[in-house]
Amino acid sequence: MKQLFLWGFLISFAWMHAQNKPQQSLQQVVKGIVIDEWSGRPLQGVKISLENAEDTAALTDSLGQFRFDQIPIGRRSFKVQKDGYENGGVSNIEVTSSKEIELELKLKERLVQLQEVVVGGDRKTQAINRTAVVSARQFTVEEAVRYAGSRNDPSRMAQNFAGVSGGNDARNDIIIRGNSPAGILWRLDGVDIPNPNHYSTLGSTGGPVTILNTNTLKNSDFLSGAFPASYGNAMAGAFDLRMRNGNAEKHEFTGMMGFNGFEAGIEGPISKKSKASYLFNYRYSLVATLIKFGLNFGTGSATPYFQDMNFKINIPTKKSGTWSLFGFGGGSNIKFDALDNDNLYATPDGSLRDRKFESNTGFVGLSNQHYYNNTTFGKWIAAASTSQAEYKEVFYNTQPEQTAFYKKNVASKFIMGYTLQHKMNAKNLLTAGAFADLNVLSLRNDYIPDGSSNLFTFIDTRKNAVLYRTYFNWNYRFTDQLTTNLGVYGQYFDLNKKTSIEPRWNVKYQMKNQQTLSFGVGLHSQTQPLEVYFYQSKNSLGQIEMTNQNLDFVKSVHAVLGYDYLFTKNVRLKTEAYVQSLYNAAVEQTPSSFSMLNSGSDFYFPDKTHLVNQGKGYNYGVEITLERFLNRGIYYLFTASVFESKYKGSDDVWRNTAYNSNYITNALIGKEFYISEKSTFGIDTKVTFAGGQRYTPFDIAASQTAGYVLRQTDRAYSEQNPAYFRWDLKLSYTRNVKKYTQKWYIDFQNLTNQKNLYVRNLNPAKGTISDINQIGFFPNINYKITF
Repeated sequence: MKQLFLWGFLISFAWMHAQNKPQQSLQQVVKGIVIDEWSGRPLQGVKISLENAEDTAALTDSLGQFRFDQIPIGRRSFKVQKDGYENGGVSNIEVTSSKEIELELKLKERLVQLQEVVVGGDRKTQAINRTAVVSARQFTVEEAVRYAGSRNDPSRMAQNFAGVSGGNDARNDIIIRGNSPAGILWRLDGVDIPNPNHYSTLGSTGGPVTILNTNTLKNSDFLSGAFPASYGNAMAGAFDLRMRNGNAEKHEFTGMMGFNGFEAGIEGPISKKSKASYLFNYRYSLVATLIKFGLNFGTGSATPYFQDMNFKINIPTKKSGTWSLFGFGGGSNIKFDALDNDNLYATPDGSLRDRKFESNTGFVGLSNQHYYNNTTFGKWIAAASTSQAEYKEVFYNTQPEQTAFYKKNVASKFIMGYTLQHKMNAKNLLTAGAFADLNVLSLRNDYIPDGSSNLFTFIDTRKNAVLYRTYFNWNYRFTDQLTTNLGVYGQYFDLNKKTSIEPRWNVKYQMKNQQTLSFGVGLHSQTQPLEVYFYQSKNSLGQIEMTNQNLDFVKSVHAVLGYDYLFTKNVRLKTEAYVQSLYNAAVEQTPSSFSMLNSGSDFYFPDKTHLVNQGKGYNYGVEITLERFLNRGIYYLFTASVFESKYKGSDDVWRNTAYNSNYITNALIGKEFYISEKSTFGIDTKVTFAGGQRYTPFDIAASQTAGYVLRQTDRAYSEQNPAYFRWDLKLSYTRNVKKYTQKWYIDFQNLTNQKNLYVRNLNPAKGTISDINQIGFFPNINYKITF
């Protein structure tokens, strides 16, 4: 059956190429707006010109808008120039015959008015949020689609960046510089959002499949540490995602079919009398069909089902600013019958059990951006979200049914906030914001503890908890080459009356010859995973008590020193050295090796009570990136990271963290071949080589005596899995004809069928250890049509 997929792909490829008959040159509309980077105001009289075709140029009107009606299809670059501003531009955007291109370009005012502009440019090396000058990079939606092995998933795409790795192939959790995936912040259009992944659980940040759809996103930021004051309640990193607006002038359609499912998208104007637009995308899982063709997803005979949708409505007005309604929603479920040891999700002790897992996540946000004058604008934000996870595990073939584990967690959140940005002058920019997050929780967990035969209610609570957040940042430019950001972030958690005030500072100096030095340092804090506060236990009198509610924020000080050298317009070398000191980590009162710093990369959190904020940890390392941005059809990205990640539990012993793999290397290379004016063929490849994850060895003798799995906790994370190796190869073909574009690609993931170890399980009855490997060779085939 697998061969049918491959033959279908090759036959379709040949058929489409055979249709390549001579036609008139295809052209497309490229339009957009140019704004002042700091004030957000549209700029009039800006010159936008097509690179290598200076006679193809346009000037922005009084609304900052420009339009080209006849740009030839293919890779196109544009220069952006205005007196008194640094040069800007955009490079190698893909212009197709089916979809109009809409750009939002920002220019920064120069401090010294010279005849010749010598700074600025495309600025691909900088984050969209210019206050983030260290450990931050801008990424394009095209990168999430182009990179081999990324599966159109922002999380899997980010695993290619320096210092970032995945937890395992079955999930898209990301580990940054040895930190737990639980330390990741997700943000969409300025609003913090719940875990945007299918099969997610409360407190986690990843999952097997993303709910987000790359067809609805635009260029966004990824931050891997020491982030500025506008980000908070996160320890490891942040995804600052942005949704694009629908086309306000023309209805357009997208259809796609592949690993992530069958999807259909539509966008267009709401009214011909305004610039209001809508964008909607729906997707339904096709995994059930793919399993029938023999593809292995690591779930055995169990079939995962999921569906999701993403949307945005954008309404600009003349008097009340711009209103945006945006959001996403997704539902997923899977049922395992008589789960066995060969499954990625097998029971650690080898017992046969039936499992059913269902999760539902929804988010909707409403914002209004409005201007007070030419230098000040504000943004109101209101949002609501809900995340529900229900999991049930019963012993196989028992009558009556005997429950081994049951969990139903429902976490809703309501957010109100306001941000303000004021450009005092070309040297000074002030930004501030305040938010209130109301968490409405309904949590229930039952399980049979090891060594017992009775079901125990571990969590049973209905509780509200409010997190108040605020920040202030001052951006000061000494010169066009030297800029600094000084800010402070604060948060207050009303559940236990805990407060954190966190100063942040960074500085960037652009030297001669396109070299840049940067430094950033800051204090960061994060709440514990919410369910941890409500774990129950019985005291000596048999009374139920919640002993974790007084836990403080876990905190860290993160410092980063960076050097960036732009050899040419499209090739750069970037290095960063960092150190992170963590404290206030949750550990047990009695001496043990346990620490919450090691949790967050699975579907659950450890069921520990009587926790205290006495744990510590540290991470330090060096990262190197050599990158060629796509130019003349070629790109490459080489990253290498060497790091150390340690922690100390309440037993006062320093140990490796679960995420101390010590090194990560990635090599990505891609080439586009122009078969004809209307057809391109692409080859992209990726090789990853990294240290294995850490684990705690089994205590086999004690496990056989007890009848359940026990580990040598005094040797926590002393063992390491073998090194991880994976090679992905992606072939793609794009065909443009009048008014529509077709794209085919096949992504051969784990091309060599490498047997990377996922986990070791112990059967306590037999005393035998079985190895479960990660997903082997997997061909991911996709087809996309836009018109």
